[in-house]
Amino acid sequence: MELRELGRTGLKLSCIGFGASPLGNVFGTVSEEQANASVRLAFQSGINFFDTSPYYGGTLSEKVLGKALKALEAPRSSYVVATKCGRYKDGFDFSAERVTRSVEESLERLQLDYVDILQCHDIEFGSLDQIVNETIPALVKLKEAGKTRFIGITGLPLGIFSYVLDRVPPGTLDVVLSYCHYSVNDSSLGDLIPYLKAKGVGIINASPLSMGLLTHAGPPPWHPASPQLKSACEAAADHCKEKGKNISKLALQYSLLNKEISSVLVGMKSVEQVEENVAAARELANSGIDEEALSEVEAILKPVKNQSWPSGIQQS
Repeated sequence: MELRELGRTGLKLSCIGFGASPLGNVFGTVSEEQANASVRLAFQSGINFFDTSPYYGGTLSEKVLGKALKALEAPRSSYVVATKCGRYKDGFDFSAERVTRSVEESLERLQLDYVDILQCHDIEFGSLDQIVNETIPALVKLKEAGKTRFIGITGLPLGIFSYVLDRVPPGTLDVVLSYCHYSVNDSSLGDLIPYLKAKGVGIINASPLSMGLLTHAGPPPWHPASPQLKSACEAAADHCKEKGKNISKLALQYSLLNKEISSVLVGMKSVEQVEENVAAARELANSGIDEEALSEVEAILKPVKNQSWPSGIQQS
């Protein structure tokens, strides 16, 4: 598994990261045995980056991931754990008091002394000025106290990253996690990469399948995409199926092509999913992407390219 440097942190992340939200039973029940086997196979296959949040499954994801990592009996330095703060089952709270308490709770659930990365979760749902003036300074203190090695922010609208990065001292933030903006249907994160690199932050991309849009099963009923975007992605998936191709594999490989992105986070909850994702990365490394299938899919998605959906509260 290819390792990529994360900004200026010195961390080297596997190009595929293990998204642990499904371990919180977010997409159906996962047994402890299944969770442990998935994490073990991922780790043995060279995946060293595991991402969770207290929000996923109302803290269950952190607990299950913590047990699975402990069961590896591997040196702590051999894997990178990221969690988040500010978003919880009962809502959002980006106050300094809450995020400080949050990391202690997360460490207990994860059975760890520190996390490698602590991120403010979906900051577009809070006041961005509070994030700048209160939340991030609290995260800096947690970093100084050794509770986390690095800090970052996550969210959907790309404008939130420059808003915050332009208002905190240079070098304050180490990483940004963006989702649904570097996939076959929406690669708008690409335009922001030179800016993010200039700011010295590492870049993590989540949801290469656009939360289920780029799958043969289709997105969940609650998916916020427009009917036009949903039907275009469905048409692309159907086209792939007719040609005997797998749109999810193609979509993952497309997201992996950009080496400026340190890791692509994919939600995993079974040994089969881990095997599929690892095989897709290996195939890409050995024989490249299916250029013909990619250009056909891009042509189908062209009318909806870079179309997104609203997320968060209106910032005054």
